Amino acid sequence: MAQPAILSVDDDPSVSRAIVRDLRRRYGEKYRIIRAESGTEALAALEEIKLRGDPVAVLLADYRMPGMSGIEFLEQGMDLHPAAKRVLLTAYADTDAAIDAINVVDLDHYLLKPWDPPEEKLYPVLDALLDAWASSDRKPVTETKVVAHRWSGRSSEVREFLARNQLPYRWYMSDEPEGERLLHAAGTDAMRLPVVITSDGEVLVEPTDSELAQHVGLATVPASDFYDLVVIGGGPAGLGAAVYGASEGLRTVLIERTATGGQAGQSSRIENYLGFPDGLSGAQLADRARRQAAKFGAEVITTRDVVGLEVNGSARTVRFADGATLAAHTVILATGVSYRQLSAPGLNEFTGRGVYYGSAVTEAARCSGQDVYVIGGANSAGQAAVYLARGARSVTIVVRAGSLDDSMSHYLIQQIQQNSRITVLTCSEVIGADGDDHLERITLRDNTTGRSESVDAQWLFLFIGAAPRTDWLDGVVVRDADGYVVSGPDLVVDGRRPPGWELERSPHQLETNVPGVFAAGDVRSDSAKRVASAVGEGAMAVMLVHRYLAKP
Repeated sequence: MAQPAILSVDDDPSVSRAIVRDLRRRYGEKYRIIRAESGTEALAALEEIKLRGDPVAVLLADYRMPGMSGIEFLEQGMDLHPAAKRVLLTAYADTDAAIDAINVVDLDHYLLKPWDPPEEKLYPVLDALLDAWASSDRKPVTETKVVAHRWSGRSSEVREFLARNQLPYRWYMSDEPEGERLLHAAGTDAMRLPVVITSDGEVLVEPTDSELAQHVGLATVPASDFYDLVVIGGGPAGLGAAVYGASEGLRTVLIERTATGGQAGQSSRIENYLGFPDGLSGAQLADRARRQAAKFGAEVITTRDVVGLEVNGSARTVRFADGATLAAHTVILATGVSYRQLSAPGLNEFTGRGVYYGSAVTEAARCSGQDVYVIGGANSAGQAAVYLARGARSVTIVVRAGSLDDSMSHYLIQQIQQNSRITVLTCSEVIGADGDDHLERITLRDNTTGRSESVDAQWLFLFIGAAPRTDWLDGVVVRDADGYVVSGPDLVVDGRRPPGWELERSPHQLETNVPGVFAAGDVRSDSAKRVASAVGEGAMAVMLVHRYLAKP
């Protein structure tokens, strides 16, 4: 492994040279010392290091820099190298800002300038941080290899699984020389794809998500069989509940069937989330929240499908698809929603082979220079269209409504209107798809005139509403006609509490008809269907869990 890096960024050349001089004198033999004079230059260096898979031990940034402050740089740098220790260099007058940075970027230390003599003011701090970094559980950034066919549905699913779980991988086409060499070395051929080769050389042929998770370092088995709180679903509501539950001392485990982030985790850019004026991707938000939950001690278990909920005295037991069970004092249902499937002829056949539900971020690079179609009129469709338009030749949004005004945020509509590569087809829908081994054409119908036409299309992304996956709660938890979980005051009808409710009190605000079982986020009936509200409900549910535990 290459030498770990210590990166220093300061816009004052004399200060920058001075600190790098002191760093090299003390740490130059064991660490690679990198100097940058702007946040942009430093981020470029960090991206290059990330691509090589090399480690970064410490980031030192001056607070006052033009264009990008030290806090802004550290905030972006932690997304690239979350294990790196973060240090802010400040003048005495900026100590309040440095303290604020502790909450923004989880700052490890701030140093006052000047730091002379370094033997007293610089080296002791860095020695402690480097010792902590060296002894921490840092998984090396390794590279998983995926050999697959371009138009393979399962190969697309594997790509999506690895990307959403923030697992680095490299993609090889099975009919290209390097892909063929890898298949030969693995002792298999292109008849069974995808083939995944882990960083330690283990070969997985047509692996399931569970097999992938076990071999790439994701936790799939809870450490205990009983918890204070089980959170089902790893979207914004579930992650919010896990963070607040664990941070407040509850033994907390989060169960996720695929990858943390939910639908929000697939968003290319969320620009209306409080505190992020420049926006952030759904993957960034999910990764930060997952790391935050783990920091407080929450367990995150992936690729486990919950199929049942039982009441066993004071315990609430969840049952997995493989027959295993897990019990807790309380449960928070945060399973969110899934994109609805479009039933037009041909679409199912080409799912993963030109037709994608979500997946815009994962597939965007392959759409470069192509004509792309997006179905849907809500924010997820708008975000995808704007993101895909960066590289695609054209993006056409197909929406059945007469406009986007009733279903999409105003800021997204403005971005779409200002982008010459994006066209909106209103009062229209896709009624068919055709092709050989992948999507080649779609049939569009104008619902105003009834006229249909076939157009060439190799890329179709669908964001057509949402449906809760709550069938497994049938007979246990009350749901509305659309399958959303009913909670709180909505359970009390004409002054009567829900059938089977034996407690003297009424259900708490987010509590279901099962005492101790709460619902948060999009899965809850009449929820706001926004990231911020989902996070808030996750936190609120934990407050109600405490209330329940204190007095069931």
